[in-house]
Amino acid sequence: MNGKLLALSLLLLGAYCSANGQSASNDSSLLLNPVIVRAYQHERALLEVPASVSVITESDFERFNNASLLPVINAVPGVRMEERSPGSYRLSVRGSTLRSPFGLRNVKVYWNGLPFTDPGGNTYINLLDFGSLQAAEIIKGPGGSLYGAGTGGVLLMQSEAPVEDDGSALLFSATVGSFGSLRYTGEARTNQEGIDLAVRYAHQHSDGWREQTAMGRDAIQILGTFRPSTSRTVDLNVVYSDLTYETPGGLTEAEFKANPRQARPSAGPNPGAVEQHAAVFNKTFYSGVSHHYRWNSRWSNSIGVYGSFSQFDNSAIRNYERRRELSIGGRTNTSFAFRGGKLDFGAEFQHGFSSIGVYDNNQGQSGAIQNDDEIVSSAAFVFSQIEFFLPHDFFLTAGGSVNLVDVRYQRLSDVPPFSRHRDFDPVFSPRIALLKKISDNISVHASVSKGFSPPTVAELYPSTSTFNDQINPEEGTNYELGVRGRLLNNSLMFDIVGYDFRLDETIVVRRTDDDADYFVNAGKTTQRGMEVALSWQSLTMGTKVSITPWLSYTLNRYRFSEYIQDVNDYSGNKLTGVAPNILVGGITADLGRSWLINVNCTYTDRIPLNDANSAFADPYTLLGARVEYRFRAGNNFPLQVFAGAENILDETYSLGHDLNAFGNRFYNPAPPLTIFAGVKGSLNFSPRQQ
Repeated sequence: MNGKLLALSLLLLGAYCSANGQSASNDSSLLLNPVIVRAYQHERALLEVPASVSVITESDFERFNNASLLPVINAVPGVRMEERSPGSYRLSVRGSTLRSPFGLRNVKVYWNGLPFTDPGGNTYINLLDFGSLQAAEIIKGPGGSLYGAGTGGVLLMQSEAPVEDDGSALLFSATVGSFGSLRYTGEARTNQEGIDLAVRYAHQHSDGWREQTAMGRDAIQILGTFRPSTSRTVDLNVVYSDLTYETPGGLTEAEFKANPRQARPSAGPNPGAVEQHAAVFNKTFYSGVSHHYRWNSRWSNSIGVYGSFSQFDNSAIRNYERRRELSIGGRTNTSFAFRGGKLDFGAEFQHGFSSIGVYDNNQGQSGAIQNDDEIVSSAAFVFSQIEFFLPHDFFLTAGGSVNLVDVRYQRLSDVPPFSRHRDFDPVFSPRIALLKKISDNISVHASVSKGFSPPTVAELYPSTSTFNDQINPEEGTNYELGVRGRLLNNSLMFDIVGYDFRLDETIVVRRTDDDADYFVNAGKTTQRGMEVALSWQSLTMGTKVSITPWLSYTLNRYRFSEYIQDVNDYSGNKLTGVAPNILVGGITADLGRSWLINVNCTYTDRIPLNDANSAFADPYTLLGARVEYRFRAGNNFPLQVFAGAENILDETYSLGHDLNAFGNRFYNPAPPLTIFAGVKGSLNFSPRQQ
């Protein structure tokens, strides 16, 4: 690998060798037993969960700059988040980037137990202020047994109203940084008489490092938990977000090396990004209500409904698109606990309507209409899962879902209008998993699951504005074997998993000469990999200093096993957009309960940029650090002051490539050395303290 990792390796080794072997417990995100996993309805300690699940806690978010979810997500093995420009995110779990020229696809996202992914398969994760998240769980691999269609994985995000002693609090934060970045938040909380309520406002702005990369977002969030009785709970989740971000476009390698700050220039008949004022404008309102009821010690039920409305405008280089998207949905789950096991069953339904107008783009203003279309999408599934707690510390889980997906398209601007309909056949997605606790500190697990992923609406109706009903769903089978636990007097935590995923009808992205994307099926792929997460906990220099080195490693051996396009045979080529090796590590030092120091380093191997494997992005190493000082300005006024830097090595790299780009415009350059500083605090009003 890159020689720049030598310093990181020595840092980790030195911190470990200097440890005196005593176990520290001040960072609960690193302990296996106290972390209760909600994925697959287990509600058990991670050590007893037979699945590849990574848990992110609030303390993990504090290791990095809280202006973005990206660095904390990228510390998870097997998961990669990219930022093609500020505000434009892309998330992949085990190589699903190939289907996502932008946004999130083939990764199902839930927020507080309700679907945040829309019925068409798209997720506007950039609408949320990431500082409002308290926890997240990432399921890697097909999660269809409980979460419906999809082969890429599941992201469960959690933003909870606080449950504390009766009282109220005002919270605030502010962060400034390089390239005109500014973020500030304000929040009011109250906890009394069975009501937990939080109202939060967050503003974020950046001028951007490249041309045409400014972004701004204002978000208002309301979270409430109401307890009318000891057996009943009602949760309220509301967010309104007004997001704008400019899109600079991809560069060729020559342009990338000559001037990485430039936006995509004009070329031939195609204008440039600056000339067309390329940008995205998204105003979305989302509201959900969930009801949880426990009849007795065995039976319980949760049911929730949501609705969302988005005004989405995209001033692109080739056209100007206006979308008006309305979606509704709901999910219910009933649990029955019996002696020696647990049964879960339920259903989920989503329905969406999109009105899409495509116009000429006259330098950032919509011109003559090109197309006027409507798309109606529906997705529904029923699921069931049973768990058996067997003798000798065996845990057996078996589940499955039956999925129904339907998309209807109508073009209104043609004379006469015409319509098309794509109704996918019902598919059963099963999963079976077995876990054995070797001891109180070590367990092994194995699972077999089948994934089914129909094309999303964005793939059926890509930016070519042509409905393509010839794309087939992806289907595949995943085999996993993992071991997790604690060693060396509980000071070494480890989580290791290997998998073999065979996928048929893999969906890949292609681009036209004017930068429009479209999608095709690429035959079969073989995706084998290993994911390793290690963390050491130790105490040095007495009892007041805690040193925690951590490390994650991702090994990807992904290949096109059968892929012939026209006269080109790509069989055996590396899967586009997937780095073979990714290593992330760091050290968290808690000094005397006042100073918190985090240092992290990421190595990313070279990435194939097209299916032909004729172009690769160079490997790169990123170094970051964050220092925080915590103190009290009064009994009820805790404060945190922090500062940090990203890309300390000043690497020139691209964080998010345009795969299979026409004219080899693959590169979206990321910022150089970036610094930030801020303050975070709260003013508490508790009756017990007055």
